Amino acid sequence: MAGRSSRIAPHVAVLMGGASAEREVSLSTGRGCARALREAGFEVTEVDAGPDLAERLRALAPDVAFNALHGRWGEDGCVQGMLEWLRIPYTHSGVLASALAMDKTRAKEAYRAAGLPVVDSVLVPRDEAQARHVLPPPYVVKPNAEGSSVGVYLVPEGANAPPKLAAEMPETVMVEAFAPGRELTVSVMGDRALTVTDILTDGWYDYDAKYKPGGSRHVVPAEIPAEVFDACLDYAFRAHAALGCRGVSRTDLRWDEARGLAGLVLLETNTQPGMTPTSLTPEQAAHEGMSFPELCRWIVEDASCNR
Repeated sequence: MAGRSSRIAPHVAVLMGGASAEREVSLSTGRGCARALREAGFEVTEVDAGPDLAERLRALAPDVAFNALHGRWGEDGCVQGMLEWLRIPYTHSGVLASALAMDKTRAKEAYRAAGLPVVDSVLVPRDEAQARHVLPPPYVVKPNAEGSSVGVYLVPEGANAPPKLAAEMPETVMVEAFAPGRELTVSVMGDRALTVTDILTDGWYDYDAKYKPGGSRHVVPAEIPAEVFDACLDYAFRAHAALGCRGVSRTDLRWDEARGLAGLVLLETNTQPGMTPTSLTPEQAAHEGMSFPELCRWIVEDASCNR
């Protein structure tokens, strides 16, 4: 971490909120991280990111920007580029890795090049996805560049008609073959994958299941065969490397038990894992013996430019 002032306690600006569809989750993440960083001994300023963000950061002159933004503008390379321009060390992944991971189609291309298993998908105009079954059901329709299960439609097997999509959906959407099985996830922290979580829900693992208390249950570590567990760790670490991620990332997978190891596929990598009370990465760090303030401290101490 490159210091920028003579303060005794490093000054961390926690960037949160923003204008994406995930604003409320980002505010929850940011507030939780700000509390943890104060507990860890940092001077902290909470910054709700808006159009004047660059000017506010110039005035604050923080030692580090802790990126707690989610969704567009926060984890797609935009704010990372601004921080590079301002030469403020920042957390999580850099410009290229953030942009790649946010674009699900290009991320899949990177995964395939690294020999990682992914499910088939196509990009089509929104109107076409509403007019006909682009893929045989079951399949999923979702934005190509959003996170947290925002705008995800599951079309079940035997569905007579394609989904009616909300007006907020982008003009081009991803239609992806549905991967059956258990929802697994792995956090990568620096040079190691932490553990595997098995996510249990009563239905689809959507936005509410992710962020509302009681929306899902997490089994840490996942009670799955050793070879599948180890493959999850391996796939997540290789995905992190293939995209060029830095700091902490989290990769989501699906495992079809009936197919054994062949039923394990990689879904996507999140370069800005949530840090809310129900989030997965803090749970995995805790399982590895790291408290939430210690995790936040590690993320800050890992910060840099040129990521």
